[in-house]
Formats: sequence, structure tokens, C-alpha cells
Amino acid sequence: MAGPLRLKAKSASPGIASGPAFLAERPGAPAAPRTAGGYAALEKAIDVSIGELERLAEGADAESRDIIDFQIEVLRDPTIAEATGARMETDANVVFAWVATLDAYIGELEAADEEPMQARAVDILDIKNRVLGALAGTPIADFPPGSVFVGKDMEPSRFLAHDWSKGGGIALFAGSTAGHVALLARAKSVPMVVGTGRFSAMDGDPVSVDGNAGAVVLEAGSMLIPPLAPAQVPAGDTQTNDDELHTADGVPILLSININDPAEIDALDPATAGVGLMRSEFSTASVADAANEERQLAIYRRVLEQAGERPVTIRMLDIGGDKPLDGLEDLPALSSGLRGIRLLLAQPEIARVQARALLRAAVFGRLSVMLPMVSFPDEIDRMRDIFREEAEKLGRRSLLHRMPPIGMMVEVPAAALMLDTFGSAAFFSFGTNDLTRYVSASSREDIDADDGKAAPAVLRLIAEAVKLAADKPVSICGDMAGNPSYLPALLAAGLRHFSVAPARRPAIRSAIIGLNADGTRAAGE
Repeated sequence: MAGPLRLKAKSASPGIASGPAFLAERPGAPAAPRTAGGYAALEKAIDVSIGELERLAEGADAESRDIIDFQIEVLRDPTIAEATGARMETDANVVFAWVATLDAYIGELEAADEEPMQARAVDILDIKNRVLGALAGTPIADFPPGSVFVGKDMEPSRFLAHDWSKGGGIALFAGSTAGHVALLARAKSVPMVVGTGRFSAMDGDPVSVDGNAGAVVLEAGSMLIPPLAPAQVPAGDTQTNDDELHTADGVPILLSININDPAEIDALDPATAGVGLMRSEFSTASVADAANEERQLAIYRRVLEQAGERPVTIRMLDIGGDKPLDGLEDLPALSSGLRGIRLLLAQPEIARVQARALLRAAVFGRLSVMLPMVSFPDEIDRMRDIFREEAEKLGRRSLLHRMPPIGMMVEVPAAALMLDTFGSAAFFSFGTNDLTRYVSASSREDIDADDGKAAPAVLRLIAEAVKLAADKPVSICGDMAGNPSYLPALLAAGLRHFSVAPARRPAIRSAIIGLNADGTRAAGE
């Protein structure tokens, strides 16, 4: 009888997991429905929202019913739909045309002299967000906890929506160790391999993922594969020492964590120096989410309140290019593959919604805002103008807000080489994942890319850029910060603030206390 079949792959996240296979691609399966679209999508979303409100009205008390009836009446008002349609004719996407129409209505109500009219504004805000939720569509169905996801690739939103506390792993036919899902898997200690090539398996077949050796083990014949090891539970940040972290020669070091999902902050350790990077795009599944100010505000507020007195740096949406977002393809101005801050400036409606949410969230904690993929100083200036304009609007509406420090991610070589020209940036943080890609002319999809070969060039670039930063705060939040083998060079470059995945924090903390500030090994180590 043939034994288990072991397929060679490439490790994307260490650890070993066993479980029944979940096949992401089924022969003959219909394509996933689009969740955005034009005017017809808006009409459908309004109908869905009306249906939801009618169900809410059933059994509601008289006062609640009055409110719901008013909301349904507004949704059925043809002038609302006509105004949205008119905005769409001026090159606006249906989502942002809807937001602009309802925001104008809300503004009129808030400015009314009569208090009852002012109070109606929140009812309109509610239906604005209800329709945005309907436009976002139904989430992709989750797969069973504890199973091994098998497919060509995996969406970040799907990874984040899944419960990994029951174990499980990921085996991708293609994929990349530098992909966003690989980054998420390492952060949560989910075993993952990529580049297996296509193989035959049935739903439910026992599969083992060996993320240490880079392999997948499949059932052969009727033989069942014994588990290689208990499924790995995502590692939390278990460091409990609340003493200040120092190098062996006494230089203080800040060690923060990166989070991709607001739920990750629930396990924030008291000794952590805060959140050095929150990737806001992983909380945004569609353009409809990007247009939903209240939804974003709720997420940011939760993170800030959980962090308490510790600082939190939230990166604005890094979308576009190789980071797709459902519905982006419907934005006519974005046909050129723009990404990061260039996309936000080309489609300022997205930036303005997020700026308002961040300005309002800033009153709940120590928030800093980081701009993604910045190449040139004027990009910082233009985004600052957007924040100032939106702050003025919030002030006119008497909504609490605070202007946070605005810094930039250093992940484009053009920016790293000219860091002394970014006078309006409040701080810098090196994003080594993309910086490595651009320095070595490799893409995230390049499975043969060797980050180790590129590392000396990236480390030299970082060392030169730190000198250009002068007295401004500088940190590092890319994967390189979580690799102890790079710590000596990063310390020698002058970096004193590291932000890493929670699972990497204990190892980095141990490595730091065994090194001097110049990167040399401490005596006795």
C-alpha cells in the first residue's frame, strides 16, 4: 500500500497543522457575484434596506415605528435617487455619489434652526450607512474551523474573517511568501506553504501542512495520515515583564506590535509600547466600507480605547495596484493601477471619509496617522490639506475631533534616498516588505524572489536614510524588524523603535537584550 504523498513547497509561515482539506476551487462552481456596480446596484441596495427596515418595524413600538417609517419614506423619495444619479453623471462612483447626496442632506438638517429637524440628521446617517452595507454585499462564506485551506490563492478579508483559534493551515498552489496573506499568517502563527503546484484532493481529505520544512502531506490510497503534531494555536503576546526594554549597554528601545485586525488588540500585553502599525485596509472589504465613515470610526475608536495611554499608529488605506479592493474597478479615475497615497489623492472622496473618521477617533487616544507608499514631499502636503479641510467641516458641525501627527511609511526607494526633503512629515517608519520588492525589482507574486540576497542592499539603504531623518522619530515596522538576524544591522543604523507581529515580539525582545546599541553582541552572550 502506498504511503502518504509528500509534496515539496515553500514555507510562508512556520508551524505544522493537520486537518480536513477545504477546497477553495470547485469544478464548475459559478463565479462569485459582484458586490458593487452602477445605478442598478444602488436601486437593489435601497430595496434591500427598505426590506430590512420593514422587518424591523414589525413588532416595534409606536415611536420606533415613526422613525423607521420616516427612513423608508426617504429611501423611497425619488429625488434622493435622482440626485445620486446626477452625481454619477459627473464621473462619480455610485458609492461616493450616494455618500455625497446623503451628506448634503445631513448637512442641511444639521444647519436647520428647528431642533426636531436637526435630530433627523442621525436618521439619515443611519440609512446612509445601511445602504452602504447593502452595497458591500454578502461576505464570502467561511470554511470550517480546523480545516486546511487548499487553493490557488486566498483573499486577506477571508483570512481575517476565519476563526484560527481551532487550528488549521493554508496550502496554496501558487501564492507568495511576501503576499499579504502570508504576512497575516505569520502574524497569527498559522502554518502556511505556497508554491505546491496543483494537486488532486477531495474536500475533507486529511492534509498536513508543514510550514517548517515547506511541504504538504496528502493521503494516499486508504491510508490516513497521522497528525504530524497538534495544530498550532495562534501565539499571543505573552510577554509580561513591564520593565522598560534596554539593550545590554542600557540604551532604551521601544517594542510595539503590528495589527491587521482590530480583534488582535484584545491580547495586547501591558508591556507593549503600543501599536506601531495598524493596516486599516484589512478592516475594509469593499469601496462601500471605504465610504462608511461611521464604520471606520467605530473600528479606530475600539483600537484606541483598548490601547489606553499607549500610542497607536494607523496607516491610511493602502489599496490599489496589487492590493485590490472590491468595487475599485468601478472608479473611472483609477484605471492606471495607482496604489497607496497616489490613489487616495486621485480619488479624494476615499481619503476625505477616512480623514474624518481618523480626526474623530483621535479624541479617544494617542493616535498618529501614517501615509502609505509616499514618494514625493508634495504628497504629504496635499494630504495635510485634506485633513485640515475636513477638520474645519467637522468643527462647523460641532463634532469632536483632534488633528493627529501625520507621518509616512518609508517603503519607496525615492523617498528613502531623499528623506531630508520631507519636512512636513511628523515621523518616519520603514516598511521593509515593499522596500525590498522595489530595491530588488521583484514582485509579491515572484515565488523565487530571495529576500535574503536583497537584505544587505536594503539595510544599507535604511542606514543612509536614518541619517537623513535628522531628529525626527524613526521606526521600522516591516517583516525585517521581526527577524533577529537583522537586528544587529538595524541597531547599528540607529533604529530604536521596532514594531513587529505579536508572535515575533518575545524573540525580538530576547535578541535586543543580548545586543549592544551598536549591534555588537554583549559580553557573555
